[in-house]
Amino acid sequence: MPPAQQRALLIGAMPALFVLIWSTGFVVARYGMPHAPPLKFLAWRFALSALCFVLWVRVSGAAWPQGRAQWRHLAVTGVLMHAGYLGGVWAAVRLGIGAGTVALIVGLQPVLTAVWISRTGSPSERVSARQWVGLALGFTGLLLVVGHRLGSGEVTIANLGLALFALFCITAGTLYQKQHVARCDVRTASAVQLLAALAVTLPLALLEPAPVQWHPQLLGAMAWSVVVLTLGGSSLLYLLIQRGAATVVTSLLYLVPPCTALMAWLLFGESLSLSVLVGLALTAVGVALVVRATRSEA
Repeated sequence: MPPAQQRALLIGAMPALFVLIWSTGFVVARYGMPHAPPLKFLAWRFALSALCFVLWVRVSGAAWPQGRAQWRHLAVTGVLMHAGYLGGVWAAVRLGIGAGTVALIVGLQPVLTAVWISRTGSPSERVSARQWVGLALGFTGLLLVVGHRLGSGEVTIANLGLALFALFCITAGTLYQKQHVARCDVRTASAVQLLAALAVTLPLALLEPAPVQWHPQLLGAMAWSVVVLTLGGSSLLYLLIQRGAATVVTSLLYLVPPCTALMAWLLFGESLSLSVLVGLALTAVGVALVVRATRSEA
């Protein structure tokens, strides 16, 4: 197979691979959360991930971003999309909110992104009627998949506030990167982002009284978080944001809660009700409408 065709196939597989990897985050939380406070876990994750990227850059000779402005923009996105988003999600789960509820709240990101773009973007970036239908279907699918977990007494002001904070951070970080971050090597960009996230997270982690218990489940969760979620998933998200419209990229996150539900069924034997199956179908159709509408207008 010619190299150009191999590259095209790889690029075409990136969205599906991203959804699959990103969906494992809640499974990892289930394994690792009982053995470490959230910010200490994330501080270790950011430090180890940054070290891996720095070594990768050193071996490959990848070029670092040019100019102080690009370093500053990458640092802002790192704080928002790593420290803010992951810190909010993990702290909310630690305080008792269910993973499905967090997935539902964070799943509102495509709607917020679409509304922002429709009000501030250029005419070519405005969200079309077909995309609005797709976003609505995706949101309806999310409600069917995880909506039954709402109202069960698991939501408090504290954990809800943290989940909403995570939603704001991932939305703002995606839009900020799309607007301000110039194309650069994903390895060096990720290293800068993770170092910025570590600089913010580490001082807060030192304030957590609970220690880290290096249980085998925690070691497995840490290894998966560093190698697969950060080196793989975060790098894919960075590349997808660079290559596609923000609404299309964030619409992929609609598929994460349904995919997580399927993983929970396979790994933990959780039941898949009729409402969950219908939600899976609606979400898939909604994402397809958003992506196809953008491609036809490109």
